[in-house]
Amino acid sequence: MEEAIVKVEHLSHRYSVQWAIRDINFEITKNGIYGLLGSNGAGKSTTMNIMCGVLKQTEGSIYIKGINMREHPIEAKRHIGFLPQHPPLHGDLTVEEYLKFCSSLRDIPDNKVKEAVGKAMERCGITHFRKRLIRNLSGGYQQRVGIAQAIIHEPAFVVLDEPTNGLDPNQIIEVRHLIKEIAQERTVVLSTHILSEVQATCDYIRMIEQGKLVFAGTVSEFDNYIVPSTVVVSLIAHPTVEELQTVPDVLKVEELGGTNYRLHFPDAQDALEKVAEISAARGWRLNGLSLEKSSLDAIFAELSKK
Repeated sequence: MEEAIVKVEHLSHRYSVQWAIRDINFEITKNGIYGLLGSNGAGKSTTMNIMCGVLKQTEGSIYIKGINMREHPIEAKRHIGFLPQHPPLHGDLTVEEYLKFCSSLRDIPDNKVKEAVGKAMERCGITHFRKRLIRNLSGGYQQRVGIAQAIIHEPAFVVLDEPTNGLDPNQIIEVRHLIKEIAQERTVVLSTHILSEVQATCDYIRMIEQGKLVFAGTVSEFDNYIVPSTVVVSLIAHPTVEELQTVPDVLKVEELGGTNYRLHFPDAQDALEKVAEISAARGWRLNGLSLEKSSLDAIFAELSKK
């Protein structure tokens, strides 16, 4: 059986009398990008901080590469890289000076520091800024420096908290591309409440709402969480709404303009073949037929019970 890179068992945490998370369980066994999704206050940050050893849980266990975080925190943290929402950068240091400092924090041997710093800068595309003061870098490049410090010790598990927050559209695309490159060799957990970020970047999703794990699966499974109930069809013969309402099981017909219609069914999965057959029989000249997926916002709302 494949060893879990991260294993979360019955994880719960309480602030004073309020439980932030309650009995969360999941495993991560493959490399890739995992979106830790949830609305503000759902418990994502608490879960993420416990996984990184920043916060000690009230109940439950975290294992990193089989190492119990509570019992052996130093050994477990050797396998973790962490980029907080506000990167812990020192603006008066150059990029190279800062990464050397991070190497010492990560206990990288002196004879390996130069190689580690050079490799991290090259991977994050910041080698040409090695002598530049960090405060003089753009937001996007500062974020790259933050990611470089998270991977400088070549961890198996990297956690990024809102890594594209505050960046402009071009910088967001560049950082997303960098994260995908990093995930080819290691496991990345990306914490966010932005649905489009998950869809553009992640392979898998773990969603927390009201302190509980409400979804664990692939992005495709998340996209299809709500069974489609509508079919969009293009019919060149332009039948009337009344004619379309005679299709078996159709609940409602909407005209979308031109030759396009939206047909509502109790379960649209079974309706595609039915619509195609009736169109052929009645000479409606079918030109297009597709299931209409639920929006990410609708799925998020359904899972959040909001």
